[in-house]
Amino acid sequence: MLNTSVSLGRTGLPVSFISEYGADDPGEIIHQFLIENEVDVSYVYRYVEGKTALALAFLDQNNDAHYTFYKNYPSNRLNIKLPEITSGDIFLFGSIYAITREIRNKIMQLVARARENNALIIYDPNFRASHLHELAELKPMIIENFSNATLARGSHEDFRNIFGSVSADEAWKTVSSICKCIIYTYDTHGISVRTPSFSGEFPVKKITPVSTIGAGDNFNAGLITAFYMKNITTEDIPNLGKSEWEEIIATAVDFATEVCMSYDNYIGFAFASRYRSASRFQM
Repeated sequence: MLNTSVSLGRTGLPVSFISEYGADDPGEIIHQFLIENEVDVSYVYRYVEGKTALALAFLDQNNDAHYTFYKNYPSNRLNIKLPEITSGDIFLFGSIYAITREIRNKIMQLVARARENNALIIYDPNFRASHLHELAELKPMIIENFSNATLARGSHEDFRNIFGSVSADEAWKTVSSICKCIIYTYDTHGISVRTPSFSGEFPVKKITPVSTIGAGDNFNAGLITAFYMKNITTEDIPNLGKSEWEEIIATAVDFATEVCMSYDNYIGFAFASRYRSASRFQM
């Protein structure tokens, strides 16, 4: 979510980051970096007990990433006044953070507020194989997240790890009763969109990536940017057709491609300026 937030901040979108990190040196680096990239940090909990959680990413010979995590959270988590989420807002949540029992109640309070006020809710499960041994315990929470989302954006690995699905059609068959829109990303194979009224396939760009770290996060940033620029709401999602989805997915692919061409986890400032200065961009 941090990677997504930074890219959205660079495009000039009014974005807030809801999370927690320590009042230690790594936390301060993160805090200042978010501020410099125009991300609102009013809803970040800076804890004194414990240390800022870190994720180290390592690239293999194919420039794909694997991760090592270091976590030392305090007993009191996400101790903030939760923000109001209103109609017209876009609320993105996901990853292991959204299925962590210590903060689950507060996450679901945010989701409930978003639903009550008809915000557009995007869920990204981002469920890695390293958590497969916990799947039986975590899956009910994942399913609940799917059921509360306007749309879910997941990779083929997410759907395979969680549901055993190996294609977009299998994934849609599995979750269509609880989630009314999925965007299924499958590396170089392309993007699939499924809703009750639409089924479509969209290409990705052929590139030689420098790093795939942050690609999914920035695909999400591109989705949000397209939804925001086009004033797409929760009610619009079930009725979008091929031409609308083509433009939305093209923007998301552009963001993900941009990130794959560098070692940064966020879009560059030159790329962001194209969206920041767009005449149709309404702030």
